[in-house]
Amino acid sequence: MNRIGGILLAAGESRRMGSVNKLALLVDGQPLLRRIAQTLLASRLQELVVVLGHEADQARQLIEDLELKTVYNEHYKEGQMTSVHCGLEALTGDYEGVMINLADQPLLTPEDINSLIDAFGNRERGSVLVPTHRGQRGNPIVLATEHRGEILRSQRNLGCKRLIGSNPEWVTTVEMDTEHVVFDLDTPDDYADLQRRFGMSLERPAMIAGDGSCTESSAR
Repeated sequence: MNRIGGILLAAGESRRMGSVNKLALLVDGQPLLRRIAQTLLASRLQELVVVLGHEADQARQLIEDLELKTVYNEHYKEGQMTSVHCGLEALTGDYEGVMINLADQPLLTPEDINSLIDAFGNRERGSVLVPTHRGQRGNPIVLATEHRGEILRSQRNLGCKRLIGSNPEWVTTVEMDTEHVVFDLDTPDDYADLQRRFGMSLERPAMIAGDGSCTESSAR
């Protein structure tokens, strides 16, 4: 069985969503952050580190009872790669790969995650797995553990996109049957579209409200 650790990036300011923190938006009656965390925990990922930043205390309350570790990224305003660094530093297990997950993909299922774990283990070439749907690249991606040290040594200057773009020979893509890997929530229109998919009226966020460097705040 492939041993894959998971990082969930949940530190962003979600500016395009307006005045609400999208992590607290209800999706089928459940806060978005909690929904994706539970999806990952129900998969075959061996460990889950959630990286918090913007409104970290409020976000932590949504998942504090789950079997995961949270860390705080004090540099979250400097970009997503700072959160990737925090997550990589916080992983404790010995893994073949690390899955980098985004917190705004509510359609993902445990089966999707397990399919990516299997695809990574069965790949014939490359050290980076990228899911696609109808030719569009999506998330989450899986990086071979060999890249962990390289990224951490880069002092947050080496982004995942730059790593992939500079080394296309490392990349293996896997075509997914559904759009789950390419659908995310960035704007109010995205949220309205999602609610229509679930056949529900728009719901109020679960909580709207905010903290030093990659500080571990809970481990269960």
